[in-house]
Amino acid sequence: MKILLATDTYYPSTNGAAYFTHGLAHSLSSLRHEVFVIIPSQTIKNTVISADSVILYGVRSLPLPLYPGFRFSLPLLARKYIHKVIQKVKPDIIHIQNHFIIGKGALRFAQEHRIPIIGTNHFMPENLVHYLHLPHFLEEKLKQLLWHQFVEVYSQLRIVTAPTRTAAELMQRHGLAKEVIPLSCGIDLQRFNPANNGTYLRERYHIPDRPIILYVGRLDKEKKIEVILRGLPFILEGIDVQLILAGIGAFRNHLERIVHKLGLHEYVTFTGFVPDEDLPNLYTFADIFVSAGIAELQSIATMEAMASALPVVAVNAVALPELVHDGENGFLFPDGDSQVFAEKVICILADGRLKCEMGQKSLSLIQAHDMNRVVKQFELLYSSAIEHASSQV
Repeated sequence: MKILLATDTYYPSTNGAAYFTHGLAHSLSSLRHEVFVIIPSQTIKNTVISADSVILYGVRSLPLPLYPGFRFSLPLLARKYIHKVIQKVKPDIIHIQNHFIIGKGALRFAQEHRIPIIGTNHFMPENLVHYLHLPHFLEEKLKQLLWHQFVEVYSQLRIVTAPTRTAAELMQRHGLAKEVIPLSCGIDLQRFNPANNGTYLRERYHIPDRPIILYVGRLDKEKKIEVILRGLPFILEGIDVQLILAGIGAFRNHLERIVHKLGLHEYVTFTGFVPDEDLPNLYTFADIFVSAGIAELQSIATMEAMASALPVVAVNAVALPELVHDGENGFLFPDGDSQVFAEKVICILADGRLKCEMGQKSLSLIQAHDMNRVVKQFELLYSSAIEHASSQV
């Protein structure tokens, strides 16, 4: 098949939609599909780049000041280039990843030219609105508007997927009156596995020989990393641990101030951006993975940790309970409760047998999210969309 993915965010941007689209593109390419991706260019010029047999068409874009790492394209200019690319590629199927400028532009062209199109949603307003620092009532109004814009676009699609059942139900609660297929973002189980060896990273990041609590992801407000930091003193009362915060984000300075205020300098390591070749190894010298974010429609980092046989302590919010089965491969804690978070971490770290059993359960549960299975499901959806479009001619 000749497959065109369209997304307003793409690797190396650090968010789930970007990582998923990148992984899907390369997985499809490895199965000998012709894969093209329309993405925001990293410059003010349109670009064309070949990346391991995947052709990336970059739409000229500008940085979005309020959202570090995110770029946006001017609608009129973007639409012209998107249409030009699609006319050139002549895809059998288009798969959009969001409802913003590039996704909407691809949808419009597909409708005009009767090209089969499906959509996956990774969007939650909570990942965006906090950058604006609005009063609460205005923030809620903006969330409603953003959901309305999403529904306006995705209601025009015949096939819609979401990473989890929770994400699918959330979309429907906000007005999408159609079936939404829960289909995992998937995880590369060959790349992320317990056999990886990350001991060399201890020296690189100057990590002391203590049990490791690991967080991987953006350092942004909705990730609520301050809950983890405020729980660390409770943990240190009983166990000498090291917390690793791996990632970049707009909230790092704020988090560093909390570390300073709590006197936790020697117990917290900020790694910054971890290169792709090192990321799978980072998980394997950790003892436990933690997540406190309240806007996770799935959480690719949690899946990476599970594939590395780590127990997980996560907030009981949105879709995280679909990955973290309380008492089986980890524990859930109430949103914002640093003390309960600490208690759950201590429970695992203080019991080597429990830690091992929960890690093995993580490994067992994650098999259902194997990227090979996920890609096969998308191939079936593509074929279904193409077949339906042919029957309408």
